[in-house]
Amino acid sequence: MKQLKTAIILALLFTGVAGTQAQDDNLFNPIQTGIPSLTIAPDARGGALGDIGAATEADAYSQFWNPAKYAFINSKAGVSFGFTPWLRYLVDDINLSYLVGYYRLNDNWTMGASLHYFSLGDIILTQLGVGDEIINLGTTKPYEMALDVSIAGKLSENFSMATAFRGIYSDMGSGSGMDGVYPAKAIAADIAGYYQNYFVAGQNECLLGLGFHISNIGNKVSYDGDNHFSFLPTNLRLGASVLFPLDDYNSMSISADVNKLLVPTPPDTVTEDWNSDISPIAGIFQSFSDAPGGAKEELREISYSIGAEYAYDNKFFIRGGYHYENPYKGNRQYFSLGTGFRLTAFQLDVAYLISTVPNNPLDQTLRFSLSFDMDGLKQLMRY
Repeated sequence: MKQLKTAIILALLFTGVAGTQAQDDNLFNPIQTGIPSLTIAPDARGGALGDIGAATEADAYSQFWNPAKYAFINSKAGVSFGFTPWLRYLVDDINLSYLVGYYRLNDNWTMGASLHYFSLGDIILTQLGVGDEIINLGTTKPYEMALDVSIAGKLSENFSMATAFRGIYSDMGSGSGMDGVYPAKAIAADIAGYYQNYFVAGQNECLLGLGFHISNIGNKVSYDGDNHFSFLPTNLRLGASVLFPLDDYNSMSISADVNKLLVPTPPDTVTEDWNSDISPIAGIFQSFSDAPGGAKEELREISYSIGAEYAYDNKFFIRGGYHYENPYKGNRQYFSLGTGFRLTAFQLDVAYLISTVPNNPLDQTLRFSLSFDMDGLKQLMRY
């Protein structure tokens, strides 16, 4: 049983905190949550921009980044599949699969839905027997999954809001036959807003986008029969983006996002039940002022991303970005590169992550996305 719990904890840490530990162990205080895979970027476009998407132009993956952008999407409907081989620096059987689609009901309202499936591969279960003999208990295949739906609507010509509802299920080994391990279940909601407007710079008409997204507002989860609880990765994302044409065929966009987990910071002295009396809503408000290191540590909990995208004729794309997380809060720091190719009915995107810190298990992460536009498919079927 002890070995099983160790495997579960390690799996959660790998998905939630990547990178090397800061030199001063007394200041290293990352925020841990349950079901951390909910924060992994599922698409190659956002991943190539340094994990950005709060205010970029709407696409199928707006469901993850900011569902309010759906209200301004041009296509009638679309579907996309993203695949990310995760932690390839360490293992070869962990991956994230993400299926998402949207449908524009009318000029003002759009619905979206997605299925998130995160597989942690095979984990070998062992325990120590008499005389420190290692007993093999078999294998288990932990996974995390979430199904959500959203509705986005324009409140004015330039501003939209959206809400999403999410059912979450995480099984870290309940089918292994071991006592005391149970699936974690949660229901969560998102709130998002997006503003876009055109402005003239020189002789060009540029597009400004501003967005916010509060995701995974929901109940705490437990893997041991409601004895100990973990917060969901409730997250605040703020973003801005500017798209400006260079000429009739070439355009460039520059975007930036900031993120903060709306989860209480662990105190200096952590006990097993330190968060038992904190409700998820109270934890959101507490997260802005509870860091043991005061305002300085609160600022460390904000991560930053900046990215740029070049487009030729809206068919060929080159992307790059940078993501920074404070060394004392996880130390995920990396550059990202990517490209994309769009035809009438489909688009293929690829992204690659390059770590800027040593021994980062996220190094060399690849992402793939394949998207289908229903309007484009209809055009092809006419011929």
